[in-house]
Amino acid sequence: MNYENGYVYKLMDQGGPTDVREDYFKEAVDEMMRARTLCAKVNAILPNDPSYITYLEELFGRALEDIRILTPFICDFGNRVKFGKGVFINHSAILSASGGIEFEDGVMLAPGVRIATINHNMNERHSIYTYGKVTLKKNSWIGMNVTICPGVTIGKYAVVGAGAVVTKDVPDYAVVGGVPAKVIRYQDPAEQKE
Repeated sequence: MNYENGYVYKLMDQGGPTDVREDYFKEAVDEMMRARTLCAKVNAILPNDPSYITYLEELFGRALEDIRILTPFICDFGNRVKFGKGVFINHSAILSASGGIEFEDGVMLAPGVRIATINHNMNERHSIYTYGKVTLKKNSWIGMNVTICPGVTIGKYAVVGAGAVVTKDVPDYAVVGGVPAKVIRYQDPAEQKE
């Protein structure tokens, strides 16, 4: 069967499922290889050599003058990541981005953050995948070694404590932590600086 370009991404945007055995999935495999190759090039450059940014710009298909990403860095679907302004991603981040990741303005990620947007079917885990977009709202701050699961939205100005596993949406201005992450307290919106 002939599939139009982008068909696999339409399925991902709908949450799936996709089947790796189908012809349409080749487009996703090609993007994964492109992204993995560019990330390997990024990570092979010394961190004090700013030329690594050119590979990141190719990966994401946009200029990154207002975005800072430290290496090492891994992203499997550069074409599925959107950035606002002033985003900071510290070293050792892993973005499993096939389901889509959106970083709004001012988002900060500490070292070792993992964001997953894909999951496996329980019965056909080697071939059937489902997806859930992850959105990080304005000025959210994600602590060291946090894992964010598929379909989660992190609210504006929210703080996720180190080591948390986020399985549900985080409200605006909330401070969450733990496994699974739970609300610890709320910040005063009036105290937040732009």
